Amino acid sequence: MVKDPFLDLKRMNAPRRADDVSFLKLFLGSGSVTFLNAVRVFVVNKLLAVFLPPTAFACVGQFMNFMMMGQATSSLALQNGWVSLSAQNKNNLDRLRGVWRGGFRLTTFASILTFVVALVLCFTVPLESFFPGIHPRLVQAAVIFALPGVFATNMITITSSVMNGLGHYRRWALINMTTSLWQMLWVAFFLYTGQLSVLSIVATQSIVAGIFAIRIAARAGFSFSEIRKTALDIRSPWISYALMGIVPMLLSPIVLTFMRVTIGENLGWNAAGIWQGIWKISDFLTAFFSAILGVIILPKVSEKLTKTAFWGLFRSILFKTMLLALVAVVVLYFGRSLLVTVMLSSAYAGAADYIPLQLLGDFFRVGNWALGLVLVARRETKVFLALEVCSSLVLSIATYAFVKLYEFNGPMMAYALENFLLLVASLIVVSRLKWSEK
Repeated sequence: MVKDPFLDLKRMNAPRRADDVSFLKLFLGSGSVTFLNAVRVFVVNKLLAVFLPPTAFACVGQFMNFMMMGQATSSLALQNGWVSLSAQNKNNLDRLRGVWRGGFRLTTFASILTFVVALVLCFTVPLESFFPGIHPRLVQAAVIFALPGVFATNMITITSSVMNGLGHYRRWALINMTTSLWQMLWVAFFLYTGQLSVLSIVATQSIVAGIFAIRIAARAGFSFSEIRKTALDIRSPWISYALMGIVPMLLSPIVLTFMRVTIGENLGWNAAGIWQGIWKISDFLTAFFSAILGVIILPKVSEKLTKTAFWGLFRSILFKTMLLALVAVVVLYFGRSLLVTVMLSSAYAGAADYIPLQLLGDFFRVGNWALGLVLVARRETKVFLALEVCSSLVLSIATYAFVKLYEFNGPMMAYALENFLLLVASLIVVSRLKWSEK
């Protein structure tokens, strides 16, 4: 007898509500998994910082930005859509399969187009201007290796998001933990043996991990065979999530590249490498909170709520999240010298003097993540995109101006200003949203 992979869903008398679990329990549970992901980021960046000088480290950061752009365009940045739409339709299996079918087809078409464009560009663009000191042939090889690597990363993201949306938190945790361990082992092994170039190691770190993610998700009912069981092909709900995902995922690496080039051209590429280290530390904190908030907020707010119910739910989450973010920022502030030494290396010791302003921006950014997820779950596409575009422009313009005025303090000052203004604007926008009357 073949076990129905959706048996657990069919046995549910009602959809599982995330608010049945206390905030602290959910935070700690998702936090432990997110911490392992953060450890993976830390280990990978630590290894790269130890093996590479600041200039080469900046080049690796540049390559990672390009990979982020490839992941955004190939997956259409639908991570939040996979969570929300799976949560909304998990009690209607036919429609659920139709939603999955539509989302997967869109991702397939986008991946093919992205990979073709990437192959053309890597043989036509002057790569030496983006990767100083690295032979163009090594960069071209890394781009070719990155194509299956990007696809594997997309599979990890999709399977993890579906498990979150269905409420299969154990499998969500297993996917994240397994893939994190494999990525760490992959980078450590090839850096130690030197059998691949550094860029190729970064490009391929997700391949084996992606295979494990697909197998784990298949046991919970999310597989290509399940998707093919329906004739439905539901694509219309994905458009909003695609726009709200792909625009920030494209804007972020573009803005970061602009910031890195601005610092490199005005203050030197060694300074750009130091800034890259500061940004990686910043990502360590904000990625931790953003991943947890995605588990806590998206499945909840995706359900229909009245204005009173929403604020009764969200006000507590926002307050507790900001309080925990404040504690984290204070701890990191007093331990910043040790933090730089542990996460990077002694070559980046000067970064400790510039971290306080970056931490201030991180505190505001955590609040922005929480408010932004509300807009995503509600599919407030136009408002969300307007805020993203405006904040990216503010960060870019402020970085250019502040580097000229305040030199190396400039990028951190721009980051803090941009996140503060975005937090104020997001609070105003969310407070004016219209909600269900029932």
